[in-house]
Amino acid sequence: MHLSQPVDGGVARCVADLVADQVARGWRVGVACPPGGPLLERTAAVGAEHILWPARRSPGPRVPAETRAVARIVDRFQPDLVHLHSSKAGLAGRLALRGRRPTLFQPHAWSFLAVGEPVRTAALGWERVAARWADAVVCVSEGERAAGERARIRAEWRVVANGIDLQAFPLVTDTERLAAREELGLGSGPLAVCLGRICRQKGQDVLVEAWPAVAQRVPDAELVLVGGGPDEEAMRGRARLAGEQEDVRAWLAAADVVVQPSRWEGLAYVVLEAMATGRHVVATDVAGMREALGDTGTIVPPGDADRLADAVATGLLNGASDGRTRERAEALHDVGAATAAMARLYSEVLESRARRQ
Repeated sequence: MHLSQPVDGGVARCVADLVADQVARGWRVGVACPPGGPLLERTAAVGAEHILWPARRSPGPRVPAETRAVARIVDRFQPDLVHLHSSKAGLAGRLALRGRRPTLFQPHAWSFLAVGEPVRTAALGWERVAARWADAVVCVSEGERAAGERARIRAEWRVVANGIDLQAFPLVTDTERLAAREELGLGSGPLAVCLGRICRQKGQDVLVEAWPAVAQRVPDAELVLVGGGPDEEAMRGRARLAGEQEDVRAWLAAADVVVQPSRWEGLAYVVLEAMATGRHVVATDVAGMREALGDTGTIVPPGDADRLADAVATGLLNGASDGRTRERAEALHDVGAATAAMARLYSEVLESRARRQ
């Protein structure tokens, strides 16, 4: 059984990919999550059972009720293993189960990186305590695992990198790039695209701060932000806003440079998609980026508008990347390899529990 509060974005995508693979293996799979969002639609379409878990995104006075709801759900569904996704599920799920069933916790980017003091100290303290109630803490990158270790979280660590459907994101030719621009009503000049939820984590504010310096070096360049979120209105008038897009492939195809200016991450799917399509990626030095890109992209410090501007401008002047990014995506980030690795981890956890009983 999967437990997730996010029903969209990267967390929901990871859950949906895992569920599709697990149902195809003949497993009975339940997904406990709030209503709405693509997670329910995608997992129901492949035959998973949906269990309503009306949890809110942030911690608050509803946590005890959310925790009791998890206990009831688990008692009713009787799963062999519970997979907790992101911070709210990790909080309520581990409080409810306390190791009484085989449990995996997958942070999908550490919550303590998202907050200031004194909440950060409390979040760190919780993770240090709660790690004992997970048979494994699953990170999507070595960088995410290393951040946990630096925070003195003692856990049974496993790394299963995010994967994408490489057939759905083929290498884009120059002809296809021009066709995508025509489809989207874009000009032929240098184009930087930033895809993702518009919020502090994703760092679009740093990118728009950097953009005047980019435009000074590349006067005909255009910036498009693709996505929605709490900071969308603050970006209005500072860049072209494309809004939420169910399918981002045309935007990836149209781009010369894909920018990921995040302040923190686990491993962003958009970077993997950009690599698969052969785009040049400029990303900040947060968890997962160096591992994913290797020497095929440009890495800059998070929050550094000057360095970001220089990297984006240089990328735009040099044009879109060659096929090396595609080769790296094929070698490291195939969704089939990722879901198979998770299935092996489930078996390992269940066998270890059986030996201890």
